[in-house]
Amino acid sequence: MISKQIHFHAFLESHFFPEERSLQGWLAISGFVLLNVVCYFAGAAGLLRLVYPATALVVAVFLYLRHPILYIGFTWWIWFLTPLATRLVDYRIGWDPTRQMLIAPYLVVFVTIATFLKHSPRASVQGGLPFILAFIGVFYGFLVGLIYNGPMPVARGFLDWLSPIIFAFHLFINWRDYPSYRQNFQKIFLWGVLILGIYGIYQFVVAPEWDRYWLIESKMFTSSGDPEPFGMRVWSTLHSPGPFAYVMQTGLLLLFTSSGSLIFPASAVGYISFLLTQVRTSWLGWLLGVVMIFGSVKARIQMRLIAVILVMLMCVVPLTNIEPISDVVTERLASFSNLDEDTSFKDRSGSYDRNLSLALSNVFGNGLGNIWKVNEKTGQIEVIVLDSGILDMFFTLGWLGAIPYLGGLLLIIVSVLKYSEANFDSFVSAARAIGLTACVQLVGNSAMLSIPGMILWGFLAMAIAAHKYYQHQNTHH
Repeated sequence: MISKQIHFHAFLESHFFPEERSLQGWLAISGFVLLNVVCYFAGAAGLLRLVYPATALVVAVFLYLRHPILYIGFTWWIWFLTPLATRLVDYRIGWDPTRQMLIAPYLVVFVTIATFLKHSPRASVQGGLPFILAFIGVFYGFLVGLIYNGPMPVARGFLDWLSPIIFAFHLFINWRDYPSYRQNFQKIFLWGVLILGIYGIYQFVVAPEWDRYWLIESKMFTSSGDPEPFGMRVWSTLHSPGPFAYVMQTGLLLLFTSSGSLIFPASAVGYISFLLTQVRTSWLGWLLGVVMIFGSVKARIQMRLIAVILVMLMCVVPLTNIEPISDVVTERLASFSNLDEDTSFKDRSGSYDRNLSLALSNVFGNGLGNIWKVNEKTGQIEVIVLDSGILDMFFTLGWLGAIPYLGGLLLIIVSVLKYSEANFDSFVSAARAIGLTACVQLVGNSAMLSIPGMILWGFLAMAIAAHKYYQHQNTHH
């Protein structure tokens, strides 16, 4: 009876007083932004390394409890913008080797552990078994990590691995609100492509001082280019070209399902900045995603997709012929025809040759935190790059952890491939394509972690949520 009363009150609030609740949510977000901006310009930028993550967590808890749709948007934007905020603070007061501000997105996502703990006991009979299996695999890796590795790298690894799973579970368990979540995702990534794309082009042309400072201090010249105008591989507001390329690949595929006057300006700046990342795996992922979307929707939507692609090409192709941009893009595209001489491709192939048999013979795994090491001279946590999600999975989780983790992922893949909702709901088609192309990219990088992991697990969860929603609608009617 009490449960019914709570649901009734929630119904009244969401349907009859949405403006009031929305206003409270936006006031909380505005207060968060204002506080951090004031701290930055009032000479208290050093405080932001604690204030920014703490206030982000407080706002996230409030939105999670009072305005769940705004919580989803806030979470994505914290992922998008925190690396830039960190660079601005570092530029003002000096380099922070601990990178402690970057904990903010993980704290915001970790609020959804409440959803997981509340619903997981009965979720397996509702279709949530894949998420529970993945959680078991990660928790096993966490326990092994506590035995073999230091507490800080283990904690960092635990946040990386678990955050995408519990966030995706939260999306899945709220399948009744699928239409609202779908609209929210479309708006977030439309504005994301527009704003991040504009900043990406600005970054390439101007090379802002805070971005140059970060590039010099992080010593990521080989992967992110030179700290000078027209010399950087674009990473926009994120922390490296790879994650930014994932976000843009996702947003550009999702634009096919959206409508409105911002679609074409967002596409123009989005595609240019996407090309300037020079991340070939994401270029191929986007192409595969387009093919998957096109092959799963009805003829009417196919015709619309063709029209949208043609208009986008008319917007983007002239812009890519501008001199500095055309040189970068043409050179990178040409590398597809000469992979034998490509350094990046040879490094990945060499990594597989050296490590595959070693990884597959690892029964118990090295535990979470095994790809992190603490530099004794600087105290900085550094990453041992494996350039493969498959290698990372088996080195970290071993067979005992990888079997439930991969089992959960494969269960989702098999399920979403059977869904017929993609025929009439283009968002389902796009979400499925985004999730599956991210899975394919596990061959080239650790796409199950951090923001790529949020995209992989989150969009597959949205496809499942859509299926459950439409099933319920059919049964109800």
